[in-house]
Amino acid sequence: MNKSKRQFLAAVFKFSLIAFGGPSAHIAMLLKEFVDKKKFVTQKELLEYNALCQVLPGPSSTQTLVAIAYQFGGLTLAILSFLIWILPSAIIMSLFAIGYNYLALNRHAANFIFVMGPMAIGFIAYSAFILTRNVLGNRISYGLAIFASVITLIIRNAYVFPIILACAILFSYFFLKVPEEKKPEDFIKTNWKKIIPLILVFLSFALLGAIINRTSVFSLPVRLFENFYRNGIFIFGGGQVLAPLLYTEFVEMKHYLTTPEFMSGYALQQIIPGPLFSFTSFIGAMSVKGAGIGAQLLGSLAALIGINLPGLLFILTIFPFWDKLKSKKSIQSAMIGINSVSVGFAIAAFFIMLQTTNGNAIQLLIVAFTFVLLKFSKTPPALIILLGLITAALQA
Repeated sequence: MNKSKRQFLAAVFKFSLIAFGGPSAHIAMLLKEFVDKKKFVTQKELLEYNALCQVLPGPSSTQTLVAIAYQFGGLTLAILSFLIWILPSAIIMSLFAIGYNYLALNRHAANFIFVMGPMAIGFIAYSAFILTRNVLGNRISYGLAIFASVITLIIRNAYVFPIILACAILFSYFFLKVPEEKKPEDFIKTNWKKIIPLILVFLSFALLGAIINRTSVFSLPVRLFENFYRNGIFIFGGGQVLAPLLYTEFVEMKHYLTTPEFMSGYALQQIIPGPLFSFTSFIGAMSVKGAGIGAQLLGSLAALIGINLPGLLFILTIFPFWDKLKSKKSIQSAMIGINSVSVGFAIAAFFIMLQTTNGNAIQLLIVAFTFVLLKFSKTPPALIILLGLITAALQA
């Protein structure tokens, strides 16, 4: 592996330790770390990848990072980047699940949540500001962003994201004038020899839960994999839509977790860096909490792989064709609309998360202080996070 690829992986590892706030915040951090500082990708390319991943099911920020890695260094670098990105937060969530009962860690989480939660909101606020400045450039894009934020705030339902995305694509197609760069005959044709095996892989994994022998010792981990794999296929909009769907299935329907257990894990996920989809490693471990540490680790791994695999397969299959596909006029206009509503999602996420402070003056000051440091100083995000951790530890 050459020096440039090693530097890229080092940047991915750093990103996994400072990327707070969920998908919307992650894009702004990618702009700062991978475009402005390292120049691994251009801003135009990054926004194109983000637009593509917004319309694919699965973890959008993870898919965007994988796309950048694929473009920079090929398939191997993409897979390594994926693993480096998801593992730190997944390991933290797995250890928290194991320690939840054995070490009563839930009793000591309140101080860290009190400080780090508002810091994460400050990261989201900064990201909304950066995305607004870099993405919105005309009245139509501003209008789509406002539309997305207002509808998201009014209709707080996981299914509102694909509906808003569809509206943005249609609106952009009919009202945005985008020049076409290539002749129709240059566009890629569907290669069913590559598409059909992908469909078969999707179906075979989805059927695992139905055909596995439920008396087998491996029954629950395999069924957990199938459950999360199925969710990974049908979740649009990234990690912010994950929690309500998982709560319904694993708490209300299957009773694998209690509400306090679920909310404790979800609160911790909000205050650590990394992809929000890593929350599934906590749920997977807690789903087999009575079977020992080994079973919890297996359940955590099954959940983590299951939720991420569909999105990874989608982006790795589509991205090699992206250079030709994105030249189509309809795709170009759709990307503008999708990126515009992504800004709206970031703004809505800020206001939704801000409500978790319940107007606490100290937490609101932490939100404002974090934003000011990110916007007006050159303080590295890692140092800001370290200050927050030290502050939280001193309160314990």
